[in-house]
Amino acid sequence: MGVAIRLLLLPLMAVAFCGYCVTGRSHFHKKPPRGGSSGGRHRGGKEGSVVSSPAVPPADDDTQPVPPPPAGIVPSDPATPVQPAEPCVFDVRAYGAVGDGSTDDTQAFREAWKAACASAAAAVLLVPSDGTFTITTTTFSGPCKPGLVFQVDGVLMPPDGPDCWPASDNRRQWVVFSNLDGLTLRGAGTIEGNGEDWWNLPCKPHRGPNGSTLRGPCDSPTLVRFFMSRNLVVEGLRVENSPEFHFRFDGCSDVRVDGLYISSPANSPNTDGIHVENTERVGIYNSRISNGDDCISIGTGSYDVDIQNITCGPGHGISIGSLGVHNSQACVSNVTVRNAVIRNSDNGLRIKTWQGGMGAVSGIAFADVVMENVRNCIIVDQYYCLDKRCMNQSTAVHVTDVSYANVRGSYDTRSAPIHFACSDTVPCTNITMSEVELLPASGELVDDPFCWSAYGTQQTLTIPPVTCLQDGLPDALLDNPDLKCR
Repeated sequence: MGVAIRLLLLPLMAVAFCGYCVTGRSHFHKKPPRGGSSGGRHRGGKEGSVVSSPAVPPADDDTQPVPPPPAGIVPSDPATPVQPAEPCVFDVRAYGAVGDGSTDDTQAFREAWKAACASAAAAVLLVPSDGTFTITTTTFSGPCKPGLVFQVDGVLMPPDGPDCWPASDNRRQWVVFSNLDGLTLRGAGTIEGNGEDWWNLPCKPHRGPNGSTLRGPCDSPTLVRFFMSRNLVVEGLRVENSPEFHFRFDGCSDVRVDGLYISSPANSPNTDGIHVENTERVGIYNSRISNGDDCISIGTGSYDVDIQNITCGPGHGISIGSLGVHNSQACVSNVTVRNAVIRNSDNGLRIKTWQGGMGAVSGIAFADVVMENVRNCIIVDQYYCLDKRCMNQSTAVHVTDVSYANVRGSYDTRSAPIHFACSDTVPCTNITMSEVELLPASGELVDDPFCWSAYGTQQTLTIPPVTCLQDGLPDALLDNPDLKCR
């Protein structure tokens, strides 16, 4: 065989041998692991479904990295078909993971991640479907080759509550994905948060059964956090019973979330489903979220967020904020919520800011939203305060260019369905309402929406009528440098 041909075949042989890279330590068990997607200590329930993302992808979708052709293939050669290489699979069991629901498998996951991250070929870190794997606080950091997949087909969970949490571990987060480009987190399995004992820590009051008041979390971990990463995909998982936030995206860009089922009890405090902060170009699609706090929360520094085909409730609805706490500057722009259902929720579509803040919330569009027995269907609150004892302050985050179109359904009559409480010195401006029809779920019509320092128009007659919006723009907002964002 000629030297040139042998040199061409060597890369092809290397790729072929990487079809299933279970290169860790062999680890055999005399007893089969108990667990699986419904075994171990998993508090499972109804499976979520994965459906395709909408026809309109997140902005700048063309920035997704394009993988190079397989080794040894010459793209310009028409006689050689270009076939994607089979990924290397790094099964955590090959690195010593037991998956019996009680053994600490942290080290096996860290070793499997290290190997997958270092792989020259496309890699899949596999959490197999026949196990329940417990790991402690872990940061899976890069850089790694784009295209790395973290596949959860079994059950993945933290230790059971604060008493079992290692004293040396961070109590504010559990699994962190950091400094990555092109990561996909997916699977048919479950991430179980074991959050119940965290919710009952003696710190924050929250609702209990039969109208009682319980107390809630102090330092409680976010279940899954993505930090300083880009080109992320999260899809198909069931995630439940988080100690605090289920997902948090912080300092990221170009994110697509699709087909998640997020579930925690209605009285679980601070269990936001998906929180986005300092992150841009985000698409959240085709997901069902029920929890004890915001279904989706949008924090400061978030831009170009597209939310479609979401079912929320129970919980606190879809919220922008809270913003401007401790007199900080907050900027959020270009957020779209479309084709959403919000049911049995304390709030529907909410914007909440603290007095004393600066900056702006702008370019917000809520469209084609169905409400079912929601207490505060449409609310802007520039006087947000956790205990209602906050000082009055003159500055505020400016809320402007907010539209509500085709928002229909039923409300809980304990509150007016529409509530615009805006700042005296920094009023809300350019609020537009079209085809808004909200009727009582039971009882008599509450036809007295609340407005304070709110400017805007009804483009069509709303039910109930919102005649309290003021026309034009207030002089107080002209040339105010505190309202500027990027």
